[in-house]
Amino acid sequence: MRPTKAIIHLDNLAHNINEIKKKLPRDVAICLAVKAEGYGHGALQSSVTAIRNGVTHLAVASVQEGIELRNAGIIAPIICLSIPNLDEAKTIIENNISPIIADEEFITHLEMIASSLNKKCKVHLKIDTGMARIGCAPLDAPYLAKKIQNSPFLHLEGVATHFAVSDSKRCEDIAFTNRQLALFKETIEKIKSCSIGIPLVHAVASGAIITQNEMFNMVRVGLLAYGYSPLESSFEDDSFENSNYNDNEDNRTSLNLKPVMELLTHVVFIKKIKKGDSVSYGRTWVSEKDTYIATLPIGYADGLPRSLSSKLKVRIGSSFYPIVGRICMDQCMLDIGVEPTVKRWDEVCIFGPSTSEVKNNSAKDVAKIAGTICYEITSNINKRVPRIYEG
Repeated sequence: MRPTKAIIHLDNLAHNINEIKKKLPRDVAICLAVKAEGYGHGALQSSVTAIRNGVTHLAVASVQEGIELRNAGIIAPIICLSIPNLDEAKTIIENNISPIIADEEFITHLEMIASSLNKKCKVHLKIDTGMARIGCAPLDAPYLAKKIQNSPFLHLEGVATHFAVSDSKRCEDIAFTNRQLALFKETIEKIKSCSIGIPLVHAVASGAIITQNEMFNMVRVGLLAYGYSPLESSFEDDSFENSNYNDNEDNRTSLNLKPVMELLTHVVFIKKIKKGDSVSYGRTWVSEKDTYIATLPIGYADGLPRSLSSKLKVRIGSSFYPIVGRICMDQCMLDIGVEPTVKRWDEVCIFGPSTSEVKNNSAKDVAKIAGTICYEITSNINKRVPRIYEG
């Protein structure tokens, strides 16, 4: 097997899901986002573990992602969170995937295809309360919900929205989330006043699970399940007032999350260089002393961002060593010092869960240095990096 691999700790995924369940009322269902190959962790394996631990629904970003789960034997409800193409309607219905819909054109088209197949299709009406991405205007929601209800081939399984800044503690962002929440609740009441039943109401994702008191009856969990809070980078200013914000300090901080992915590689080559020698493309790093350089078989094509060049330190044994020079497509180099204890074939941890004995980088640490978010770090670990499932 290739020296570079991602260990996926499924026991940590199960642990995180059960930690999240402790924070939710008993009647609140969990929908796990397994889009983008489960944020890089493996959609199928993550789905199976999640379902075994009480998750009732799965969320994908494309119809194809849903089909792959169905073909692999997943029978749990699958919600497609992105707007599908019209020509995907037949596939959606045949594979029992619940699409997000937000306009009359797609409702009419979906109804026509469902009628031709003589099958009923469950749908989720998306309301845009301020994200400005996808969703109908709140004023249009009752009309669209009624149109769905009146169709013998469509079933309104859920109504949803998405918060833009629920992971932020800035006063203006809290106010924005509160306006979104109020508008969504008002719209839900208007739909219900038209004698329209709504089995599932969902708006809360990972950030809002921690920050909001209102859970509705289903939450969409993503990053939290994979071991990271989306709040840490934005929760810097503790001076704020917000009645809807969940300000129970114990509740906020007691989520004991464990990173699910561990990115490992090995030293494949060691060479000595002299003071003044440069390393890698562009000669951006020049050694200030005679030293030894270790080469690792991992690069930006594996998902190790080039922006980490000469910035990130990675663990070998109990010590951390800096990446020097530009990260290449398939390789990168470390400065392992004048009298190295590192040996060829030693294991290297780029990021992963820490223990009481071993402290590793987290994906969030790596993301901060790279100037991005940990969603991007785990999702971008390339498919050519083998996944090894443990736990």
